[in-house]
Amino acid sequence: MERRAPSAQHRFTTLAEWLAWFETLHPKKIDFSLDRIRAVLEALGIAKPQYRVVTVGGTNGKGSCVAILESIYVHAGYKVGAFTSPHLWRFNERIRLGGADVSDATLIGLFERMEDARGSITLSYFEASAVAAMLHFAEQRVDVAILEVGMGGRLDAVNVYDADAALIASIDLDHREYLGPDRESIGREKAGILRAGKPAIVGDPDPPQSVFAIAAERGAALLYLGRDFGVEAHAEGLVYRRPGAAPRVFPRPAFGSSIQRVNAAACITVVEELAHVLPVGKEALADGIRDARIAGRLDVRNIDGVEWVFDVAHNPAAAAGLHAAVEQLPRAPRTLAVFGAMSDKDLASVLRPFIAGVAEWHVAPVGSERGASAEQLCVVLDELAARGVRAYADVAAACVAARASARPRERVLAFGSFYLVGPAMSALGLYCAPRSLE
Repeated sequence: MERRAPSAQHRFTTLAEWLAWFETLHPKKIDFSLDRIRAVLEALGIAKPQYRVVTVGGTNGKGSCVAILESIYVHAGYKVGAFTSPHLWRFNERIRLGGADVSDATLIGLFERMEDARGSITLSYFEASAVAAMLHFAEQRVDVAILEVGMGGRLDAVNVYDADAALIASIDLDHREYLGPDRESIGREKAGILRAGKPAIVGDPDPPQSVFAIAAERGAALLYLGRDFGVEAHAEGLVYRRPGAAPRVFPRPAFGSSIQRVNAAACITVVEELAHVLPVGKEALADGIRDARIAGRLDVRNIDGVEWVFDVAHNPAAAAGLHAAVEQLPRAPRTLAVFGAMSDKDLASVLRPFIAGVAEWHVAPVGSERGASAEQLCVVLDELAARGVRAYADVAAACVAARASARPRERVLAFGSFYLVGPAMSALGLYCAPRSLE
């Protein structure tokens, strides 16, 4: 059914109304196609970006890499746009300028201009957010935009733009119903962001053969971890290496687990490969890595003497990484967990590493139609012989119960979906509105 823009006299006045409109505008929540978004960008006069573009894809680590690159280029004095998804607390987090979230008023203005342009073309919620970001960056005349792939890469909305450099943070099993059953299939989709003659940086030490094949087919300049760049732990942070060059020491990002060293190394490689068009000084590079921030990645907080660890690990590879990172933390007398995730995830593989170490589980449905019910989560945990499984109506209730049960010096892991971590931090009073430039 055709869905035209609201007439001028019936325009929405709040951001919530606009977002609700985009939730229902397109008949499919996920629709891999570039034709519609390309047509809208052409109507807006921004079919080709007038700024440098770095596209960031991968299974895990995308958001971290966007945060690191954004921080580096801001420190270097560039006007930087960043587009990410999903958000933890507010939609505004998805579009940033100079590290600051876009305001409600700016978003409403962007959506109004999009609606004037799109006519009868429908956009999904994600596509609408991507177009809003691209329009904002064009109007603000940014120097560089860091665009995070939502899912896959080849047919993802951000791939409508030809990137000056592409970064694939990692390649693991996730979204198999859309991207394919194995790493080769998934790698093929993610490599769709590579461009001829442009740097293609891969932070995975063992890329699927499909990535090599797509890079060769397209003539992309492939550089991957372990062959073209490397990283090692160092007392001061990390040692970055490239063949034929002296090793250099950089700070470690101040968030997340040790995997952030790998993400930082991949980002350093992107910056070096784009130095001819976006030069960055040594101090800006180091300060950018040190000052990068992103919530919900091995995010450790103390609440009434209890250590809470928040992490958006929601697929097997990310969960294994979180488990390894938690094992490196000082041992706690007892560990509890608050968990919620999407029903289409491999829940058993996500949960299995934690079964032996968690004494009490507090599970809840997350605020998404794809979310697993508390009953589904209980069934999986029971099959894994988990201890102390308790179900709640929502994330806030699960957090209240876990907080009441945990004693000083104990640990609570709050992990899974973004839709679990954001509401959990809010329920515990840890959310504060990010700064805005407006």
